[in-house]
Amino acid sequence: MIAWFVLLPKISLRKKAEFFQISEIIRNFVFIHYKRKFMEIKAKFDHYNCNVFDLEKSLAFYDKALGFKTHHQIKASDGSYLITYLTDRSSSFLLELTWLRDWEKPYEMGDNEQHLCVRVAGDYNEIRRFHRENGWICYENQAMGLYFIEDPDGYWIEILPLDRK
Repeated sequence: MIAWFVLLPKISLRKKAEFFQISEIIRNFVFIHYKRKFMEIKAKFDHYNCNVFDLEKSLAFYDKALGFKTHHQIKASDGSYLITYLTDRSSSFLLELTWLRDWEKPYEMGDNEQHLCVRVAGDYNEIRRFHRENGWICYENQAMGLYFIEDPDGYWIEILPLDRK
């Protein structure tokens, strides 16, 4: 800015001041626009939501299949919904199960291209055997060394060993 001011010797002081103000406005606009366009956001996972048809059945599944426990619940004052947050007790990430009183049929999963992934500690093959015995495995990819289980509402959950990248 100062260099521009010096390079304009034949302009009156008032014009130089106006030019300086306009230059400052332009500089601020460019800086703010640049900052908005390239702002670095540092987000952290919080929760993932699944709408469930039978909350009790879903709670039993997530407890037995994955060891998830109820963290807290939010109840509508009119009873129209109940939101239950489940925890793995080792991270801050929560699984949100939303039950809607007026929902009358099981949810449609479409092409089921979205999924939750969890990592399990312990003997991966033994856990897979347990999931298979309970009829929860819906897809296995032997080549990739992974499998999916399906919850009572049709949501797929990828199961990976804790110690594999």
